[in-house]
Amino acid sequence: MSYKVSLLPGDGIGPEVAGAMKKCVDATGVKIDWEECIVGEHAVKKFGTPLPESVLESVRKNKIAIKGPIATPVGTGFRSVNVQLRQALDLYACVRPCKYYEGTKCKFPEVDLMIFRENTEDLYAGIEFDINTKEAKDLITTINGMQAKQIRPDSAISIKPISIFNSRRIVKYAFDYAVKHGRKKVTAVHKANIMKFSDGLFLRTAREVAAEYAGKIEFQDVIVDNMCMQLVQKPELYDVLVLPNLYGDIVSDLCAGLVGGLGIAPGANIGENMALFEPVHGSAPKYAGKNMVNPTATILSGVLMLRHIKEDQAADRLENAVRAVIKEGKDVTYDLKPNRNDPTAVGTQEMADAICRKLK
Repeated sequence: MSYKVSLLPGDGIGPEVAGAMKKCVDATGVKIDWEECIVGEHAVKKFGTPLPESVLESVRKNKIAIKGPIATPVGTGFRSVNVQLRQALDLYACVRPCKYYEGTKCKFPEVDLMIFRENTEDLYAGIEFDINTKEAKDLITTINGMQAKQIRPDSAISIKPISIFNSRRIVKYAFDYAVKHGRKKVTAVHKANIMKFSDGLFLRTAREVAAEYAGKIEFQDVIVDNMCMQLVQKPELYDVLVLPNLYGDIVSDLCAGLVGGLGIAPGANIGENMALFEPVHGSAPKYAGKNMVNPTATILSGVLMLRHIKEDQAADRLENAVRAVIKEGKDVTYDLKPNRNDPTAVGTQEMADAICRKLK
């Protein structure tokens, strides 16, 4: 059987790590017909937009996509292509495993967490109004007329929508995963003590869903700032975390740090009938073209993709090959060496080649 997959190489180091992933997935023997699509800065130069409609059409048609990191300008420029993809394709569940691989720099080898982040709303909905715009002024006037607490006129405004519909489906996705994979506990993370209506709705919905799984899966809720402290002190107490969009982004990076960093952190974005896989790290433009960076996160995203298309044996073989190469510590990039200046460190493609050899 052959699978058609949209491949979005991305910006900066994206083409290098995406190429390494492609090489490793192909080496498993699973037949993939890769349909390459240009996104990000390269697409701006060629099409005048970072996310051409043809890319969305490709993903909608193929139902499966995998991408390298895509640059997002800070404070100016175009909006995050990553966020646009998730919203345009309704990829509501961001799934980020955080687990230890022997050989990484890790103080918590017992960590094996699954993070489920709501992907379409919250402050990442992109409903923003810049300072001194008519929209911002009108909104400030309207809100100031509704309450005693006044918003300063020199404010920019971001809106934080949290809905029952999206809260329910991400929490249910987390519980269904826990049941299917033998996990014991789901923890909802929130700030409902302060944001009593938006985060309060998320928490109430999580509790309602949890009641449907009573006797099967343990449930608890933890305030997000406390959660961050708990994770760096005793992460072994947690199993599956489910969070609104912004907290999920922050906490998943924190958890990646517990097990060795973003270089080994894969991700999946799942919708009702399509999925997009990606590394969690950024595009690191200063390393572009240098064949230096760790491809593990993108290769492990390929593992998640193989599991999604039910090629479980190939996924197991590829993950085991990655695990073996990292454990040996010989054919790994500089960041996986005990000394980052170790002259025996190999390049991106050479690490991918080593992983491929383990598959034979």
